[in-house]
Parts: sequence; structure tokens; C-alpha cells
Amino acid sequence: MKTIIPTFPDPTYPRPDFSRPARSWRPLNGEWSFSFDDLDHGLASKWHINGIEGYVRKIKVPFVYQSRASGIDDQDVHEVLWYERTIVDIRDDDERRDGQRLLLRFGAVDYEATVWLNGRFVGEHRGGNTPFDFDITDAMEAEARIRDPLGGERDCKLIVRVFDSAMDTMQPRGKQHLGSKPEGIWYTQSSGIWQSVWLESVPRIRIADSSHGTIIRSDDIEGGQLHCDIAVDGRLAGQWYSLKIDIVFGNFLLSSTDGIPVPANQRASCKIDVRILPDVLKNLSPDDGQSYLFDDPTAWLEGVALWSPEHPQLYHLGITLFDSTGHQLDEIHMSTGMRAISWHNGDGTLRLNGRPYFQALVLDQGYWPETLMTPPTAKALEADIKMAKAMGFNGCRKHQKVEDAMFMYHADRLGFLVWGEMASCQEFSHDSVERFDQEWKEMVRRDINHPCIVAWTLANESWGYPDLHHEVAQRTHLKSLYYQTRLLDPTRPINSNCGWEHVVTDLTTFHDYADAGGMSERCASEISICTRGRAVFLPPTGTMEPATSHTPGAPILCTEFGGINMVTTQDASKEGWGYTTATDPADLLHRLAELCKAVVASGLVSGFCYTQLTDIESETNGLYTYDRKPKLEPEEVKVVIQRARDTYYHSLPPEIAKTTIKWRGRLRETCYAFQLLQNGRILRAMCATTSLYKTQNPEYVPSELNLNDCLTNAGGQLRWAKGGGGFADSCRNIMLAGEGLAVYLLAEAGDGVGGWVKNKANLGDVIGNEEGRLVFRD
Repeated sequence: MKTIIPTFPDPTYPRPDFSRPARSWRPLNGEWSFSFDDLDHGLASKWHINGIEGYVRKIKVPFVYQSRASGIDDQDVHEVLWYERTIVDIRDDDERRDGQRLLLRFGAVDYEATVWLNGRFVGEHRGGNTPFDFDITDAMEAEARIRDPLGGERDCKLIVRVFDSAMDTMQPRGKQHLGSKPEGIWYTQSSGIWQSVWLESVPRIRIADSSHGTIIRSDDIEGGQLHCDIAVDGRLAGQWYSLKIDIVFGNFLLSSTDGIPVPANQRASCKIDVRILPDVLKNLSPDDGQSYLFDDPTAWLEGVALWSPEHPQLYHLGITLFDSTGHQLDEIHMSTGMRAISWHNGDGTLRLNGRPYFQALVLDQGYWPETLMTPPTAKALEADIKMAKAMGFNGCRKHQKVEDAMFMYHADRLGFLVWGEMASCQEFSHDSVERFDQEWKEMVRRDINHPCIVAWTLANESWGYPDLHHEVAQRTHLKSLYYQTRLLDPTRPINSNCGWEHVVTDLTTFHDYADAGGMSERCASEISICTRGRAVFLPPTGTMEPATSHTPGAPILCTEFGGINMVTTQDASKEGWGYTTATDPADLLHRLAELCKAVVASGLVSGFCYTQLTDIESETNGLYTYDRKPKLEPEEVKVVIQRARDTYYHSLPPEIAKTTIKWRGRLRETCYAFQLLQNGRILRAMCATTSLYKTQNPEYVPSELNLNDCLTNAGGQLRWAKGGGGFADSCRNIMLAGEGLAVYLLAEAGDGVGGWVKNKANLGDVIGNEEGRLVFRD
């Protein structure tokens, strides 16, 4: 096994979750020329050709003009915005000769962006929350030839026009207030460029990112395999390509699979084994210098490193693209975590890696005092995750915002669950459906490969769906979104309408800002959860649509509660907004503890989301202030959150609390031996490819039989009848005859040479086994 030094992405690159080691890129953040166009005469006056006019000032991109960090700090309504700067072709001579393409990339622009290069139209995008890019190679080269036929000067004038309506209720806008002034739970608008802009040189034929079709499924922890679908951008018609995929964990190259075909006009599909053999386990060195907990079943499963908030273990992938002659075209690096989410267990649990897992989430809306929706630095996103974890939260519900992609990168690394959610519209129409659908699918595709994403929320509190009780079209759209999302991603649960009025949903979620007494009454039974306050499900609409209802055994989560602010002045008129008010930090901590206790006491609620992480403008119900100062000692809050989690776990029946993965494996016909770890734990099966008893160079494959399938053991470890036999200390393999009947044990002799011995421990000694024949669940 090869020892390597892992390659980690440049932390300043806006998309470190998908990076090229030989990347050539240049940020375009910083000073741009900027002008408002309130009369919308810029197009008629040919600003896109001649340059922007009017009152031209400087703006600091990517901060919106409404923010102080932009250098403008103007909260008045301006719907048409113009940006201008000079760019150059960043490709060197070798890159141009090799046909590298130059991309202009935007993290997000709110809302409609149109782009020109020296007056040449290069593209447009509608949608304020998701990334887009334009290939500007041909425009740059054409302009360079016109301006200098000898190939000298290559700079060009880049102009961006943005239209962002301040009052359009059909536009997905989330928590942005209609008009110019924020109030209550509605915040200052963010118009224009609000995420990073950069130039990037990429191969003409290249590996596509998730937005363009590459999907890495990492939920097959039972089989120990990554399911990879790799798309290729810029491919030539009818041409074949191939891939090599390297899997790295810690300081070891675990596997290198090459020759993976990319058929004409198709993606490359393959499964890659990520189980780690015992001889590798003992030599692993974690990236962070901490020791691996190989004996912890929440961190490891038969050689598979599991991802969770407690153990955010990542596999690093290197994917290389070759043409049909074997010439390397592209290489990308990314990471993933092996983790499985299960929500259809029928016992009310939401499970992570086969075990009931209480999701203690915090509502995170992603605003900052100086920069509004734009994080002031990449480190600010990392800091917010660490702040939440310091208070005991294991994840967040990103509320009404598609957060900067850097957030998901840090959540993967730090171990932080994230519920993905789009900004809602405020009214319903064919136009709002078209706009929302486009951005929703773009969001899911962007984030689908992140292990931190554990649920999708389609809508919040019927925002954009004002009459679900009577309007069939509104219900139909939510159902269509549900099934579109299920088609895109079958691995995560879908929360259809967070809070109430669910149409079709995997999770029963409800919101309630009552005090502790009210929450205790609400959470006492499934009936009170679904009917007290705003109804969680819907009545029929005549004969057109049936009533909706809670699915028995589906997980129930309280996804908004709390919202407590705290008195800070003697003048009530100057106090910020909250659902209830505490008098001081001690009262705030007491209220928080009583609320959390009330939510989990009945054992029916399998997760919650507390409102909220930080204060935002006039809404002052955060656990931290707007400038990220804690109102309570984080350790005190952590005790409260952990106590709530413990209460939930203690409420589970023993047979549910102790459950783990239910394996679906069976013996392959070619399987002839098990490879064992200590204490009878099985790692994998050995299979023969041509002969049942092939003894030379066995093919090692993920076990399709794990001893969890045997009715007689726990956690993959054999249990013996009282007085029954046990494995010899030197035993390392079980030899099989037909149909899973154990015949011999392979043991190590004293000199380390393998020798055949009669069973010292016959599988007939396993409780409930039938004469040595393994028994499987149906």
C-alpha cells in the first residue's frame, strides 16, 4: 500500500470542494466601477458597449451596495445596477496552445445578470442564489485580434448589468424584505453580485462538477463502495474517454482504479471499494494528528471509515481523465464521507449510519453586520460552524438561503449536518413555479456530493403557497418538487413544507414558539403535534385532492422553536424583536433548558432546530449577538443540548436503541472463506473468479455476507452458547463448504505458517445456528 502526502485545495479558491491541482485562476473580487440606473436607460445609451455612465463610483465586489463593506452603504431601492472592470486573459502560452478554455465564473448574482466583453454579449443568467459561468475564450481572442493582430494586448472591458426587483413577489427572495427598510423577521435586501467572481483556465475536455452532472454517492456503507457517475464537459462527438480514480484515506493511497470507460454521449459509472484492510489500518495517520478510533462502531464499520459530526472522516478522491490514446486531459480533487441516512424505519427514528441519531440543529440564516448575506471572509463561515458546535449543536437548518459553497466544504471537514433550503417566493403563479424550479434544481446539483447535506427542505411555512387548503395547483407543485428531488437524490429525506401544511413529505416537521408549558402539551402525543396550533397536514380539497396525514412511524422533528431575546436596555422601544423575552442571561439559559426538555420529554420528537444562532438586524433572538459575541457561556448551552439528546436516547425502547445496520448481504456462489478481524469480527469475503476453491491470489471483494445477517450474533461478533467452543487465538479464516456450511478453520501455526486444523469452534455452537449452517434474515 502506497504512503502519500495528501494534496489539499487552496483555501482561498471559491470552490475547494472541486479543484484542479494545476489550476490557473484569478479572483476578480475587489474594486469595480459601479453605477445605479434608476431610469433604466443604460441599454439604450449603449453602456454595455461604451462603458457605464451616470454617477460612477467604486464598489468592492462581492459585497452588495446595501452593505457597509461595499463602500456604498445605500439601502434605498435601486433595481438596475451596472458593474465594470478590466480583465486580461490569464492563460499562459502553453495553456493557449493546448486549447485551454477561459471561464468567467460567478458564485451568485441577485437577480438577473447580463454580461458583455468589449460590447460582445457573452451570456445571461436568471436566479439570485446559484452559481453560473460563461466560456469567454472566443470573445477574448476575437477582441485581442481586433485590437492587436500581432497578439500583444489582451485586456478587455467586462460589463455586468443586474436587474433585481425590490417588489416582485414571484421572485425567490427568502428573508429579504419587500422595499428598502428591514423590520421584524425580514431583512435588508441584497442586490447584485454577492458571491465571488473569478477567472479560471480549464481543459477544453474536462471532468464536470456536480452542477454539470458528476455525482458521487457515498451512502453505501454496508457494501463499502462509492457509487460514481462522472460526467465530461466539452467532449468531442462520438469520442471515447477513460478515467482513473484514486482513493486516499489519511496518509495511504487505498486504491487506484484505471481504465474506467466513458462511453460516447454517456457518463462513466463505476463502484469503488473503500474498505480498509487491517494491515493498512494499523499504519494510518489522520490528517489532524488525532488517533483513529478503530474499535468505535460509530466511527468504523467493517473497515469503512464513517462520517458523522462526531467523526468527520473523509476519503479524498483524485479523478483523472484520458483520451483514447492515453493522453491525460484533466485531473480534479474532491472529498467525500461515507454515511447513510435512514428515515423509513417505521419506528419514528431518523438514523445516521444505521443508529438512531438525534439531530440537534440551530437555525442559521447567514447574515453579517458589515456584509449582509455575503460572508466577510471564508474563515467567517468556518467560525459560525465552530460557534454552533461549541454550544452542542450538531448541525443547522440553513434558513431561506443557499449558502456560499465554502460553507459546505467546512461542514464536511468539521462534521456539521446541514439541511439544504432555497429562498422562497412570496406568491404563487406559473412564473414563480418556473423561477423556483430552475434554482431549486441548480441548488441540489451544486450540493449533492457533500456528506454534510442530510435533508432537503422544499418550502417554509407555506411561503409562496398561500392557499394550500383550496388550490390544487399549489399542492401539485409541491408534489412535483418532491418527486423531482427524489429523482435527483434518492439518498436524503425531503421536508416538503417545513412547519405545517405538508403535502407529501418524508419527515413530519412542525414549528411552535410557545413557552415550555405550551411545548410540553404540544409534544405530548402525535395527535397534539399534528393538530395543535397551525395544522401540520391538510384537509381534502373536495374530490380533487385527498387529505394528507402523518405517516405512521415517520420521524417527527420540531424544526423551529425558541426565538428568545433578552432585555438589554431599560427602554422597551429600543429592544429588538423576539418571540419571548428573557430578563438576563440566567433567565435565558433557564428558558432554553425548559424548552428543550419539553420538546424531547415524550420521546416522540427525533430532532429539533432552535431559533436561532445569531441576532440579525432587528431580530435579536440569537444565542450570539449579530457581531458573534455569545450571550451565554457556550459550555452551559452545550450541557443543555446534550441533556436533551440523552433524554431522547434514554426514551428509546432497548430493541431500537441498540439497533445497527441490518445487512442485506448473501454469500456469493464463489465465496469460499471469510477474512476475520479480532474476536470473530468479519472484514470481507474471499471469492474465486473461476473456481469454487481457488487458492491462489483470491479476489477480495466487499462482503455480501456480514455476520449481522446471522440471527445469532450482535454487531458482527459471534456469540457462543454457554459452554460452547471458541475460536482458537490463531484463527483467521472460516472455510466454507456449500450453502454457508462451516467446515474448517484456517489457523496460524506457531511459526506463522498457515496450517489446516479441525474446528476448535464449530458454528453449531452459535446460539440458534443449525448444525454449522449460517441462518439469514429474510
